[in-house]
Amino acid sequence: MQRSKQQALMFLLGAVLVGGVLGFSAERVMTRTTKDHSWAARQTMYDDLGLTAGQRAAMDSVLDEKNRRVDSLLKPVKPQIDSVRANARSQVYRIFTPEQRAKFDMRVREDSSRREQVRHTREHDDSLRRAEARRSSGA
Repeated sequence: MQRSKQQALMFLLGAVLVGGVLGFSAERVMTRTTKDHSWAARQTMYDDLGLTAGQRAAMDSVLDEKNRRVDSLLKPVKPQIDSVRANARSQVYRIFTPEQRAKFDMRVREDSSRREQVRHTREHDDSLRRAEARRSSGA
């Protein structure tokens, strides 16, 4: 009886951990910040507010500086965050069968590759749009 309770508790703990890891990953993908923040979202906000080209350039400067400062604040704790992620992944791997682990690894690689591709595309598009905005504002 005691053993089945322990197994049930471990299963529940594993489900919570997997759910947390997947939820955290999904949240990161869905609500990108800093460099990955969609230029389109900025443009939509600028359009909604009716900002001039000069105002848009000034807003870009303020938001880019904010992002740089936030990145610099997070940089010292990034190793700790990475350690927490690695620890959680290790615990999750102990729950999976070898087949499940292989599927999970494949999914993680695919998601990572997709995010990297989107990031590169956004950075390229953002640099083109910023250059166009500077030309439009006469900067």
